[in-house]
Amino acid sequence: MTNRLSLYRGVCLCLALLGVLLRLDAAEPIVYSHFANAGPLNPHLYSPNQLYAQELVYEPLVMAGPAGTVEPGLAERWTVSEDGLVYTFYLRDGVRFTDGEPFNAEAVVKNFDAILANRARHAWLELANKIASYRAVDDLVFELTLSAPYYPTLNDLSLPRPFRFISPKAIPASGTTGQGIVAPVGTGRYVLAESRLGVHDRFAPNPSHWSGVPADADVLVKIIPDPMSRAMALETGEIDLVFGHGQISYDVFGALEKNTNFETAISDPMGTVAIAINSGKSPTDDRRVRQALQHMVDKDALIRGILLGTQPRADFLFAPDEPYADVGLVPYEYDPDTANRLLDEAGWHRAGNGGFRDRDGVSLAIDFVYIGNDAAHKALAETIQGQAARVGIWIDLQGVEEDLFLRRQRDGDFGMIMSPTWGPPFEPHAILGSMRLPAHADFQAQSGLPDKAGLDQAITRALESTDEAERAAGIARVLTTLHEEAVYLPIHYTCLFSAYRKGVLSGVRFAPGRTLIPFEDFRKPGSRP
Repeated sequence: MTNRLSLYRGVCLCLALLGVLLRLDAAEPIVYSHFANAGPLNPHLYSPNQLYAQELVYEPLVMAGPAGTVEPGLAERWTVSEDGLVYTFYLRDGVRFTDGEPFNAEAVVKNFDAILANRARHAWLELANKIASYRAVDDLVFELTLSAPYYPTLNDLSLPRPFRFISPKAIPASGTTGQGIVAPVGTGRYVLAESRLGVHDRFAPNPSHWSGVPADADVLVKIIPDPMSRAMALETGEIDLVFGHGQISYDVFGALEKNTNFETAISDPMGTVAIAINSGKSPTDDRRVRQALQHMVDKDALIRGILLGTQPRADFLFAPDEPYADVGLVPYEYDPDTANRLLDEAGWHRAGNGGFRDRDGVSLAIDFVYIGNDAAHKALAETIQGQAARVGIWIDLQGVEEDLFLRRQRDGDFGMIMSPTWGPPFEPHAILGSMRLPAHADFQAQSGLPDKAGLDQAITRALESTDEAERAAGIARVLTTLHEEAVYLPIHYTCLFSAYRKGVLSGVRFAPGRTLIPFEDFRKPGSRP
């Protein structure tokens, strides 16, 4: 343990010194903010490691491109066997980790060893379950063999975790990263040069990045947990930009749009804010009640009143331009009369001329679980509560801490629960795959469906199919069933925000996924063109 700690401190000191040296000639840092520190930056684990930071430091074999495509990353090219089982990756020559270790096929093998030693933790991602074997064919050729075909293999390899690569020297002697790493050493555009708990993280450009075009400026990430404080920091120039989802409130962004001193932009949809409705728990085990919930929500009013028109209405679990998602479904329209009729048919009647409904002396009440400190979700939940009351449904709002939220979705302890999708490049395959795992809200919400086992089998067949038409038909069947069973109540598609003061930055753009911030393309005055 002493040797490991000494090595860790030595590597961290080297990284910090490298960051200092890099900053001597660099442009002024790009100042961003986040609600928490980057964390230990273990590329093979999850919270508290922050996704945007893992994307800066670590790289995958292939990169996510637009519309579900993949592009070369640490692998220049690849081939896939005719039976869909063997993937052969031809690695870039001359790539090194920031500690000087070569990136080669043996390094890939050691990372796969470390990841799959903790395979159960990654079972949500179907690729982790499908890997049968892997080997270094030679120094720059890596071969991956699956136990069954799996069409999203390349998509899964492009995700921000867990299939990212850390220096073999930073992998503990145990060979697994499941309990931690020695130091955060990758091949990425940046290195973590400094971290002060609760204050900031500083990322310095990697001068030896294989692209040959290192970023110009450090990225200084100030820790600002509160959105209003973040907005004030932007106004006063303490930070240079806001970027992403949930960074500032919708009304603040609306004000910035109107402020001629700021440049603002909204991304294309990157995920869906949806509510999962529990088909395995009364009263939402009745499809008519679930369908009534669909018809009683006025999404347009929600978008106007809470989101201020910044987010597009969602009628389906996935945006129709996502791969395999446009299957010709008919939206549920806002129609309180239909909601009332469905509830009457289900035996839930109002007491007298108004008030909430009951049946056999039991009130029609549904608990709605969300993370209590998420201001946007809280506002949506409160508005939905008011709309439900108009048709006689009592929505019991339960804003809880994140740990309890995760426990309740795992245990199926909800009537309704906020269940946002993850956006590209996860959709639709990773979401569909995770629907088969009991620890996910999706599984619990679908648990009461008469053909839940058949849905899971259809998902597996679609993910394993090598026939494009068969795959599309399988996914269509799943999406159609979930829509007709009214298991999900989509509210709006999620768009990212960017805002910065004019003249402070240029080159600001959105990446294909919601977790990647392409800081290397952002420029401050005086940077190279």
